[in-house]
Amino acid sequence: MHNYNLTHLEQLESEAIFIIRETAAQFERPGLLFSGGKDSIVMAHLAAKAFSPAKIPFPFVHVDTGHNFPETITFRDQFIERYDVQLIVGLVQDSINRGTAVEETGPNASRNALQSVTLLETIEKESLDACLGGGRRD
Repeated sequence: MHNYNLTHLEQLESEAIFIIRETAAQFERPGLLFSGGKDSIVMAHLAAKAFSPAKIPFPFVHVDTGHNFPETITFRDQFIERYDVQLIVGLVQDSINRGTAVEETGPNASRNALQSVTLLETIEKESLDACLGGGRRD
């Protein structure tokens, strides 16, 4: 059933909330990917809205490169506390230490590409069977 009185933004929000609720209903152990960036903050707010007044029924998953500003981690932890949700942290350094990821060297070295290895390892370790993530259409 379509409600043609909704604005475009309200319709997108409604669809996102539906998908979040369906994911929670259809999977045993979903997680929400959470970097602390604007996309994941919007997803967290949508998840909170989807289950209000109850708690968000799945953990947030953060892949930590180890290269964050301290303020970023403080913000993440305060945000997690505010929503009273479980936080799962996968550390890129742990993947490097295990030898499953190889750190880049040189003046333009980055750990960004290594995050996918750590994410997959974290998904397996935590037995997550679905992951929600947000991305802009631009």
